[in-house]
Amino acid sequence: DASEAEEETQEKQPTEKPSTQTQPEKRKRVTENTLKAKKKKKNDQKECIIPQKKETEDEKSTKPKKKRKKKKKTITDVLSSSEPKPGCSADLQNLVTQYFSDKRSVIEQEELKLLDSCFLSSNDLTHTLSSYLKQVCPKWAKIQKQHTEMSSVVLLIVCSSALRTIELIKQLTAFKGGAKAIKLFAKHIKIEEQVKLLQKGVTHIGVGTPGRINALIEKEGLNLKALRYMVLDWNWRDQKLRRMVDIPEVKLDFMKLLESGVLNGCKEDKVKIGLF
Repeated sequence: DASEAEEETQEKQPTEKPSTQTQPEKRKRVTENTLKAKKKKKNDQKECIIPQKKETEDEKSTKPKKKRKKKKKTITDVLSSSEPKPGCSADLQNLVTQYFSDKRSVIEQEELKLLDSCFLSSNDLTHTLSSYLKQVCPKWAKIQKQHTEMSSVVLLIVCSSALRTIELIKQLTAFKGGAKAIKLFAKHIKIEEQVKLLQKGVTHIGVGTPGRINALIEKEGLNLKALRYMVLDWNWRDQKLRRMVDIPEVKLDFMKLLESGVLNGCKEDKVKIGLF
């Protein structure tokens, strides 16, 4: 019996061993084959996709080139790459002639031209507002005392925004002395309130935007009878590097203000313009 059992186990052993060895080997071969097949597919797909991508990139690269040619440089682009230059009387004169070139006849355009004597010396970018005004209005204390006209100002400072107006009024402290200054802008201030303030007492300096100044002149809340100096906040630039005259709506209001009596005042030698 023992010898028969040994023979049986000897016969079983060789038959069991190959079965345990062949199964994992087959699995390995199957997995290797499937991986190779997948890699081939991926490679085949990559080979097919690459030329298509190149074609679409070539097509796309031609389209934006056309758009770039059409794109115009903005004021911000130009000014960010160049140093700002101080404004002068010729700059204002050129602006006036360009603006009215298609709105006035040749004879009327000649009448708009201002002599050099109509201008105060321009700011060379080294002055503060107070130091500039001290230079161009050396007899300010005397002028201030002589001014008694209601609803009018001796000095008018024109700028682009309400925030800039407040900033400029703060800068006036060293110059104005006992003079009274008024804010002339539309933001948070009703026009009726400004008319009342101008009628209440003598106001020497007006600081504000051309839009609100025009509105006050139209409503007869402000007149230019006593005006002797008009200072333009010419060189200051906003976050987009735009000057007052680079902003379309402000420029339009400013031109209207010049026409409302400032240019005539300059010709009659009553008003002088300064570019700060």
